[in-house]
Parts: sequence; C-alpha cells; structure tokens
Amino acid sequence: MRRQLAKWMIAVLPVLAAGLAVLPAPGFAASPLTIEYWHINSPTFGGPALKELVTRFEAKHPDIKVIEKFQPGVYTGLMQQLQVALAAKRPPAVAQIGYNLLAYAAGQFPHVTLDKYRQSDPAFFKGIPDNIMVLGQFGGVQHGIPFGVSTPVMYYNADLFKAAGLNPDQPPQTWDEVQRMGQAIKQKTGKFAIYLQQPNDDWMEQTLVWGSGGRPLSEDGKRVGWDAPQATEAFQMWQDMANKTKLAANMTWEEGIQAFLSGHVAMCITTIGRQEHMRKNANNFQVRTAPVPRFGTKPLATATGGNALLIFANDPAQEKAAWEWIKYLLSPEGATIWTKGTGYLPPRAETATDPKYLKPFFDENPLMQAALATFPYAKPWVSFPGPRGLEVTKIFIKAREEILEGKRPAEAILRDTAQQANALLPK
Repeated sequence: MRRQLAKWMIAVLPVLAAGLAVLPAPGFAASPLTIEYWHINSPTFGGPALKELVTRFEAKHPDIKVIEKFQPGVYTGLMQQLQVALAAKRPPAVAQIGYNLLAYAAGQFPHVTLDKYRQSDPAFFKGIPDNIMVLGQFGGVQHGIPFGVSTPVMYYNADLFKAAGLNPDQPPQTWDEVQRMGQAIKQKTGKFAIYLQQPNDDWMEQTLVWGSGGRPLSEDGKRVGWDAPQATEAFQMWQDMANKTKLAANMTWEEGIQAFLSGHVAMCITTIGRQEHMRKNANNFQVRTAPVPRFGTKPLATATGGNALLIFANDPAQEKAAWEWIKYLLSPEGATIWTKGTGYLPPRAETATDPKYLKPFFDENPLMQAALATFPYAKPWVSFPGPRGLEVTKIFIKAREEILEGKRPAEAILRDTAQQANALLPK
C-alpha cells in the first residue's frame, strides 16, 4: 500500500505543481489583458506623447496593458502591414487609419463598426461636432473615431527672412509671393526657399489640388481630378521650383524636416502635428507659422490630415479593452497630452477653450494660430473607393515622384497616371 501511495504521489505531484504555478499568488491580481495599438508616431512625430498616454492609461486601468507599435511608411505603410496581420488573423486591437484610406479599410478589412457604441455609450460622443464625426464615416456608417485632426501650415525661419532683407512679420500669402521672396532668400543666403512634405501618402498633393480650385476625386467617385488644368498648373509650379529655379528642396520627409531645422531651408510646409518637434529642435533660429499659400485670388483650401481609430479586435474582451483605450485617448486629459505633444487639433472644441485643459496652451503657443486660422477652410483628405483604392493612392504618390524628377512635364505625367487611376475606380 505504501509503495502504491508513493508511486501515486510521484505521478501526481508534478501535475499539481504545474497547476499551482498558473494560479495567481494570494494578494496578486491575474495578468492584465494585453492589446496592441498600431500607429505612425515616430520619436519626432508624437512618439513621446503616445508613451505618456500609455503610461497614464495603464495606471488608470491596471487590468489592461497597451503595446504600442510604430509602423513606418506613414498611413500607407501601416495599411500594408495591417493587411498582412489580418490575413494571418493576428490584427492589432486598434489602429490609426488615415482619412485618405478610410474608404478602403471600411470596405476591405474586417473590423468593429462603432454605431452600436453611439447607442450604448452616448456620453462619449457628446461634444464631437458632426463635421468632425463624419471624418470617421463611410457610407453612412461610423467605422472609426476621428483622433488626429490637422491642417498643413507653413513653418518659416524668421532669421533667414531677415538675412534676405525680408520682413518676417509679413510671410508670403500666395505662391507667387513664395517664389518672389524665395528668389531673394536664395540670392542673399544661398539656402533653399521651401520644402513641401513628401511622405508615403498624398496629403500634400491633395492640398495642392484643392488649393488650385480642383478636386482630388469627382463627386460621383468615378474619376480622379489630378489632370484638370488647375491641378496640372499647381504641380508644374512645384516641378519648376524643384528643377528650374532650384527654390524647392526635393527630399524625403525626414530629410526635409531636418534641413529646415538645420537652417538650410527657409520655409517648410508640413502638418501642424510637427509643431512641438519644430519648436524644440530649431537650430538657434526663431520658428514661426503661417497658413499655406493661396493660388492667386483663389480661396484658401487644404486637405484635412490625421487619422481615425478603428477597432480590429476579434474577440469580446479585446474589443472592450480597445474601446476603453479609445475613450481615454479622446478624453480631455488624453486630448490635452496629445495636442500638446503633437499639435493635432482636439476633436472636441470645448477642450481647446477649457482653462483646465488646452486653453492656456493655445493662448501661449503662437505656432498653433496658423492651424486655427486654416481649420475653417479644411477640405476632406479624399479616400479613393473600391477594392483597388489603395493602388490609386500609390499611383498618385508615384506621379509626385516622377514630377519632381523633372524628366517630363507635369501635365503629361498627370494625364497618364489619371488614366491608370480611373481604370481602378468602381464604375
């Protein structure tokens, strides 16, 4: 009997030990639920603010751990990686989707639509204006929550303006003035006049199309508007500044930002989301901002940049944790951290005017004033529809690259690429 009992204990004790090992020790909570958050926020573009948001959220929600993952290649790069993750059935719980890619994501990717939360959690949506909420909608359905809301602005080096004999209190308001003042800057200082951002997306291109009086996409969604006369004139201007007059720098986005911060470029058109980085890293010169230049007497118009947050979690616990994370990001505390660390405008207007949150920041930060002045003139960052909408965006990006190479006129390039793009749009 004793021998049999000994054998039974030898067999059972390891099993009992293994079972006890997975139980939480007395006084300790079980491991928190982990969710992944995919984003485009590099160390120079909102990364530090995001890390602070994660830290504060986890302190408030010890049962949830957020793993934030930077995806290179801006929104297009994130989408490509998201396709791979979805195919492997390992998507992030939440991801930033650029407004220009929302239609594609809404139609092609399995995700959690959010209309149900407008019924179950109405307090969360209070204060978000309809014209902001629509940025996360497609086909009348709320697919995502607008998070990053930005306009492009023109940062400029006040010291280089002075060195060129220009008045920094009177920055250029039109593209003709950019070129005229740019010539003075080039002749007096030897520096580039301007840099227009060139990331792996078409935000700047759509801003030029809107600003020239055109449309990136026809109202019926069946053809692009890149080859319209006003649009081709705008891109020919950019090509000439990069190749003929040598006023514009042709660089990657990070190279262009660094060239501006190092004092080698006088004006830099990019997102207001870069304002914190610009302010902190300018190399011994005063950074100022102005609205994006207009095309002659045409009204100001820019594409609305930023992203919506979409839920890709594929189980109820992950979805619940994802929703808590989204609610924190758009809370007054979360929006304050985010706006201060990036320059994105808060989705809720009252956060910007609340003395407890962002009013002191807007009052004291002159770089933000150009964004506030531009916001009323913001147009949609158009999302190309259909299962091949992502390819349409890639064609536009490739057209920009070819235009800036300067080997063919912009009109011929845009005519050819518009024909390719139109063939991919749903009819």
